[in-house]
Amino acid sequence: MTRSPWWWVPSLYWGQGLPYVVVMTLAVVLYKNLGLDNAAIALYTSWLYLPWVIKPLWSPLVELLQRKRWWIVALQLVIGATLAAIALTLPMARMLQMSLAFFWLLAFASATHDIAADGYYMLALRQDQQAAFVGVRSLFYRVAMISAQGGLVWAAGTLAQRHGSVVLAWQLVFGALALLFAALAIWHQAVLPRPESDRARGFRNGLWDDFAETFVSFFRRRDIVVVLAFLMLYRLGEAQLVKLVAPFLLDPPSQGGLGLTTAQLGLVYGSVGVGALTVGGLLGGWVISRHGLARWLWPMVAAIHLPNLLFVALAAWQPGSIGLVTAAVAAEQFGYGFGFAAYLMFMIWVADGPSKTAHYALCTGFMALGMMLPGMASGWLQQHLGYPLFFAWVCLCTLPSVAVATRLRIPSAFGRKDDEVPA
Repeated sequence: MTRSPWWWVPSLYWGQGLPYVVVMTLAVVLYKNLGLDNAAIALYTSWLYLPWVIKPLWSPLVELLQRKRWWIVALQLVIGATLAAIALTLPMARMLQMSLAFFWLLAFASATHDIAADGYYMLALRQDQQAAFVGVRSLFYRVAMISAQGGLVWAAGTLAQRHGSVVLAWQLVFGALALLFAALAIWHQAVLPRPESDRARGFRNGLWDDFAETFVSFFRRRDIVVVLAFLMLYRLGEAQLVKLVAPFLLDPPSQGGLGLTTAQLGLVYGSVGVGALTVGGLLGGWVISRHGLARWLWPMVAAIHLPNLLFVALAAWQPGSIGLVTAAVAAEQFGYGFGFAAYLMFMIWVADGPSKTAHYALCTGFMALGMMLPGMASGWLQQHLGYPLFFAWVCLCTLPSVAVATRLRIPSAFGRKDDEVPA
């Protein structure tokens, strides 16, 4: 019996999004709740981007050693076990070192799961099905963000208030996540199809030559300097902003923050904010499909950068109205979602060709590097500058991407539905 993709595409991409958000966002909120300073939080959690930066280096092994279906189920079990280990480390004396080690293992497993899931998606579905379900996979990845940034953060805050223990609250959250991933592994073992094309290739003669040529061909582009500069600089400001949004919203007004509770953070940033991000991303993809990337590049550059000014205003005025704060966060996240659509289409344009899977993985590696390096220093900068000047610095950091964007030469039709260039 051939099951409909509705049986597994939503759960697969919900399961792909959850561990990424846990590593990138929940870790920040967790360590803030446990009393770490902003510099330490930004530095330690930025290092967790590394597996996504270097995943192109081991992505061929996923194809060579086992079926992608096997990797998906196995890695979901590993992710569940790692989440359980994080829960167990939180009350321990060396909590920081041990939890960071397990977060790094979680990041490695999640990055590898991304490779297997995306490869399996292309093997298990016909091309027309891939196109039909691309919006579904994106939607459920966003649902995962809302589930984690919104639901789980709200749950942690509510449980901490109820039981009077931040540690116990986060233990319960990570324990529930561990059980969830065990259930996901069982579910996918039962429902994932077994396409004939999903089989391990094994090692062959000339593998190293083919592997090397894939990398060399990417860097042989005439415009490679501009391409790499855009990949690294487009989110230079956002890479620093994203690390300090949660601490800024949680810090008391006496320390320059807005004094939200953890539960309020889950509602404002994790639910409303991610909802606005999703709407912005869907709208961005739609307008590109109508008119092409080249036409919408500059509106999207403006959309991703200009709303950062709202955080300068929030830090300067520190409004007590939760409604104003929610509106500002929603506007910034909507602009980010709308503007990020240009970045995703740019990577598809760069990767187009015979080695598009490997080249797209390289693009995502540089994307992650562009988030990791600026984020590492963001907490230190904020502590020395204060929130108002730090957010002003973030706005200043958007200018290099504007300068690089003037050098891009994207075909006018690329991204339109009637474009003959495959995406």
